Amino acid sequence: MNHSYKGKILISTPDISGDIFSRAVVLIVDHNENGAFGLILNKKNSRMSDRLLHIFGFAVEVYEGGPVENDKIFFINKGKKVTENFSEINKEFYLTEDIENVVTGLIDELISVDEIKVFSGYSGWGIHQLEDEVKRKMWTVVDVYNLDYTLPNDQTLWKNIMQNLGGEYLLWANAPDNISMN
Repeated sequence: MNHSYKGKILISTPDISGDIFSRAVVLIVDHNENGAFGLILNKKNSRMSDRLLHIFGFAVEVYEGGPVENDKIFFINKGKKVTENFSEINKEFYLTEDIENVVTGLIDELISVDEIKVFSGYSGWGIHQLEDEVKRKMWTVVDVYNLDYTLPNDQTLWKNIMQNLGGEYLLWANAPDNISMN
């Protein structure tokens, strides 16, 4: 493996498939010779948000992390580490599956809901799969600086990043959701 996409953002090209990756913004949390692991930052999961409202007793927005293992919950935590079981995304953000310590941190007010983002499932790629998809131009790899991964995001994140890339990406940013209607 020549290079890693860890810490980078993947921007999907618009397509007519309408699957979970259509107009997705994916943070690559880990990428090594065995494959890649990422989380979709801009697809909300209202069904899971409602379920967690009943579990936590307060509103928490849940995002579709990806199509793999949707029964698993992941947290991106900003700033403070509330558990010993975490992976560092960068110096400011951490990933954990430790729901018990995150919930305890919220209840004990060690962290606030604004300092976490909750994901159901994840996006995964096997050996060389991500590299092949990037070569086939299914993804544009972007270095995004100063992006707060815990902010609530929707489809405007995809559009804003596309517009900032300029050039041919401006056409994609302004294309209708269903590009066959263009």
